[in-house]
Amino acid sequence: MSSPLDAKYIASLSLHNPNHFDVQNAQTLHRLVLLDHWKIPTGSRLLELGCGQGDCTTVLASASGEQGEVVAVDPAGSDYGSPYTLGQAQHHISQGPLGKRITWVQQSPLDYLSSLTPSDSTLGSKRFDAAVLAHCLWYFSSPSLILDTLRALKQHTKCLLLAEWSLVATHPSAQPHVLAALTQAALECRKPTSTSNVRTVLSPRRVTELALAAGWQLESEARVQPTEGLLDGQWEVYACLSPSFANEVEDAVNNERERGVVYALRDACEASLEGVQGGRQGVRAMDVWTATFI
Repeated sequence: MSSPLDAKYIASLSLHNPNHFDVQNAQTLHRLVLLDHWKIPTGSRLLELGCGQGDCTTVLASASGEQGEVVAVDPAGSDYGSPYTLGQAQHHISQGPLGKRITWVQQSPLDYLSSLTPSDSTLGSKRFDAAVLAHCLWYFSSPSLILDTLRALKQHTKCLLLAEWSLVATHPSAQPHVLAALTQAALECRKPTSTSNVRTVLSPRRVTELALAAGWQLESEARVQPTEGLLDGQWEVYACLSPSFANEVEDAVNNERERGVVYALRDACEASLEGVQGGRQGVRAMDVWTATFI
């Protein structure tokens, strides 16, 4: 990158509530911090898996520049998401100045990778300079699906850039976020299918093991402590402690011992709020793990 990227400008390109611009700006600022660790050159051809509403897509498209390209893939339907759907958010970005740099693909990552022709990766040339998976690994339905996806990526990209919640809370006010994520994972793993945004929780160590098994080599890694404006921790705690969550536990977990584990985690999450100034509204997001594999 030849010059620093303007967070507020990039954030303004995403569909957002003008009365709560600070929420979108915090998400963009966080992705720019990740970008500092990934060091993506201008003109890069990027593949983003699990792009969602495009919070990271706009940052990647800005970093890659006018000569760059971002193929943004997500398996969710266009009506998925809140307060704006993926369809609404992606369409809005496409109508803006970054639209020509981005190609949206509604397909599972593995299906998309399988659709690429063999000629894309022959003679030592890879279709993409880097593949980015930012805060999407927990959406995968199983570790084995992540492994298969990372293996498939080896054929089409030179570099693998990852970012995911670390399950570490350097700041004490982030501990409820860790417990909320583990509580939701304990419930979701007992469902035949899940539509939650916490489906398969893996620590950085386990993700690294999967990447190594897929043939990647770890080049660098770091842990980032998010700013106070990132509200993901609050959102997950609210979801965990909501009455609807308890109803889901009763419906989905039949074994009383397993149900006891889920409730114990939920109780621990709630108890951890006693040490947080401001209670639920004072919860911070946990640390984020970021890594580069080659």
